[in-house]
Amino acid sequence: MGGEPTAGADLRDYVEGFLDEDDVLVAARTLGQQLGCAPVSPGCGAALRFLAAAQRAKAVVEIGTGVGVSGLYLLRGMAADGVLTSIDVEPEAQAAAKRTFRQAGIAPGRTRLIMGRAGDVLPRLSDGGYDLLFVDATKTEYPTYHEHGVRLLRPGGVLAFYNVLWQGNVANPTKRDAETLALREVVRTIQQDDRLVPLLLPLDEGLLLAAKVTT
Repeated sequence: MGGEPTAGADLRDYVEGFLDEDDVLVAARTLGQQLGCAPVSPGCGAALRFLAAAQRAKAVVEIGTGVGVSGLYLLRGMAADGVLTSIDVEPEAQAAAKRTFRQAGIAPGRTRLIMGRAGDVLPRLSDGGYDLLFVDATKTEYPTYHEHGVRLLRPGGVLAFYNVLWQGNVANPTKRDAETLALREVVRTIQQDDRLVPLLLPLDEGLLLAAKVTT
């Protein structure tokens, strides 16, 4: 456990350090920084594990494998027979993720790593067949994953977007670059989608969640 807060301690640091990471996660996080694919923060990882555990998730899709940090958090929250489908375009990162999962003792049959663009892979996945879709990828593509998520998720399933506050740029009206505009679009469309129950959490650079309404 991350210890008790001290006087004047930064609240964000306390939240991020609330749970300690084991040696496998620490090593993977270091490697991710070296390869230029920064993993999710510990606080965000803990949230992903919580979501997967609360749903007893058996089928999860991840867009952006990285070196396996977020995937390992998801797997540790999922049901013992749950399968993670993770999509990435970088072969070096996915090779590192395979090592991360192996070092953590994850059975090979619990992961399905797919090399390719998510926009090409997602249409081939089954409608209503997944408990959770987590997105940590190219920000300009985020709006396209909204409809894919609604289609892929079962009723009660959760759509999760990482880094949606984009270092505060999304809340800054003077920022008009393509990434910021795309993030604003996905936040707005999810806010307005009656099929979803949205929630924005200030973990790391922002975690946008949306539960698919049960019909």
